[in-house]
Amino acid sequence: MADSSSPSINSSRRMKFLKAAFRAMEPPNCFVSLAKQIGGGSITEEVQTYILEHCINNVVEGNAYNSMYVRNILKKIILAAESTSEVTMDGLYEQLTLHMTLQRDEDSLKEKSRIFKEISFLFPGYDDCSDSLDLVFPLQCSLNMLEGDTGCALWPSSLFLSEIIVTYQDTFSNKVCFEVGSGAGLIGISLIRVGASEVVLTDGDESTLANMKYNLELNKLPLETKVLQKTNVVCKHLKWESPSKRELQHYRPDIVLGADIIYDPICVPHLIQVLSILLSGNANDCESTHHDEDQRNNTSDGDVMKVEPPIAYIAQVIRNHETFNYFLKLAEESYLCVVDITEEKQPYNLLPYMLSYDRSSVRLFKVSSLRNCNILSSSAVSIRELRGLP
Repeated sequence: MADSSSPSINSSRRMKFLKAAFRAMEPPNCFVSLAKQIGGGSITEEVQTYILEHCINNVVEGNAYNSMYVRNILKKIILAAESTSEVTMDGLYEQLTLHMTLQRDEDSLKEKSRIFKEISFLFPGYDDCSDSLDLVFPLQCSLNMLEGDTGCALWPSSLFLSEIIVTYQDTFSNKVCFEVGSGAGLIGISLIRVGASEVVLTDGDESTLANMKYNLELNKLPLETKVLQKTNVVCKHLKWESPSKRELQHYRPDIVLGADIIYDPICVPHLIQVLSILLSGNANDCESTHHDEDQRNNTSDGDVMKVEPPIAYIAQVIRNHETFNYFLKLAEESYLCVVDITEEKQPYNLLPYMLSYDRSSVRLFKVSSLRNCNILSSSAVSIRELRGLP
């Protein structure tokens, strides 16, 4: 994929990166770096005009974005323009003055702990700057991560797994998808948009669950009903330490998903239990498979539908190798096969404007159950390889 400074990318398209970065609330330093890239190394008058007309002015009219963020953007853009350009537009100073007057309200409110972002997936086809090619998901997210509100934040693994879903749409289309630890809901919304037949979103934290439901409504995706004439959406409270085996087996997912769910060694055994239940399927699966094989002898090849066992895709930034190795150990003991497929399953760069997003830090793992009778036990070698065992 070409980066945002590539001459092959249409100029209008590159400008659009600024709007996407602003609405995603990219850190101000990253926003300024992007603006310099687009301006060929400086904050040109053209770039300043675009920022005013398509980013800042829209905020004033709609009052939709955190004003402290807007002030920080304006301050850094003005400093960068003064040092790299011949002209610094008066409109930038005027808008900064306007937003400085809003500060008195923030001094008492201390800024809302939750803010709105828009995550835009910009599809390849840079010669066309049409909005119709893109997916834009508004989300209410948290700024309060240090106070335990991590479930409402957006993490690199969620962005990566969403890129995977949007890139490989056929993999998830018409599938029953079950997400463990759904957080802000970006992955679930992506699944709905690519046409999964059913999407089950779960989280163990009630506050996170409420925020996730709000984000579904924000994207006009009502719960417990058909949306987009295809997808049934279910939102459930699920604590890993006390899962209902019968309830989990009821969903019979084709695909299980999770992003940044391997983080606490105390939670790992419970996570393994949930994955084992979801991936083993119903106790009658093996009998059904043998029955299907018997029927295959009496059915023409063209009429046979192959039933695949459920699999999981887990996107993870490995911050603590000891915790991750513990996950692999328990997975092996529970007859779960874990394979790193990061290199073979690369997504399109659908977030080219998001300079703060380090895609290279995320690994993608495919997990399957060896208890399924049509999975070869020899694949357990993959776990040993991941752990560096002979």
